[in-house]
Amino acid sequence: MIRGFGAADTSCSDVEPTRHAPVLLAEVVRWLEPRPGGRYVDATLGGGGHAEALLSASAPDGRLLGLDADPEAIGRARARLARFRDRAVMVHARFSALEEIARAHGFVPSDGVLMDLGVSSDQLETPERGFSFRHAGPLDMRMDTTSGPTAADIVNRWPEARLADLFRRWGEEPHAARIAHRIVERRAVRPIATTDELARLVAEAVGRAGGRRHPATRVFQALRMAVNRELDELELGLASALRILGEGGRLAVISFHSLEDRCVKQTFRAHEPRRESRPEGGEAWRFEPPAVRVLTPRPVRPSGAEVGANPRSRSARLRVAERSRAPC
Repeated sequence: MIRGFGAADTSCSDVEPTRHAPVLLAEVVRWLEPRPGGRYVDATLGGGGHAEALLSASAPDGRLLGLDADPEAIGRARARLARFRDRAVMVHARFSALEEIARAHGFVPSDGVLMDLGVSSDQLETPERGFSFRHAGPLDMRMDTTSGPTAADIVNRWPEARLADLFRRWGEEPHAARIAHRIVERRAVRPIATTDELARLVAEAVGRAGGRRHPATRVFQALRMAVNRELDELELGLASALRILGEGGRLAVISFHSLEDRCVKQTFRAHEPRRESRPEGGEAWRFEPPAVRVLTPRPVRPSGAEVGANPRSRSARLRVAERSRAPC
């Protein structure tokens, strides 16, 4: 589903202010190098913090296209960015629609694209959204609450083997089989409907409830990724972002766990030209077009000061690539 909102529409009096602190904010601005007259895309608006910084740095006439799969995030961003009026356009959409929307709104070629893959504090701290095991709420986890299956649908309907595979592959959970078996046992008695109930089940299955990381962390991650088809959307979004960039334009991606970071790293490497030997002799350039230059061989991490002020930034990793001319 795609819904567009112009920044000139500022009827946002019923929208609560964001509780989300943008991660690696200064680093994003430094690497994207926003300038007056530039065209930028924030593919994950969230609370609007990154978008606000990009619009401020590209004044007086830089433009921004903002996307988010969460309609509530669009409402908060509209309120925060209202003062930028005609310089910002906001659209309710997933990564897979990025190229279509960018072309429709005149953001091709773009000078910079940002993708922040984290779950926002607004989502985590709203029990009704079901993202966190720290709050009792319905087992939902949908970024887009207007469509699609919920986490409860997956937990109560998927076969045991498929649940175990999900927790193992996308949650990297070592006790995946034990947890899946415990879930299937419980749902045979009654459906699992709330976040706190699922968290207790996982803790029971693992046999521990303490430690720095809650035992349900990996299971909740895997379910959220499955509900929102996050890895599929990420692959489509990365490909679209690279296509809409103009030469010299930059793609910055913030990830928060190894599966996402690996996908970003492998995508950048695939598009980076390299010399390879040909079977018939000699060498040739090999790469997946469009060509890019990787600017961050190692990911940029948040400073100690940022982690102290915002502990949720601890696992953030920023990678940046620049669209380049294809070698001859």
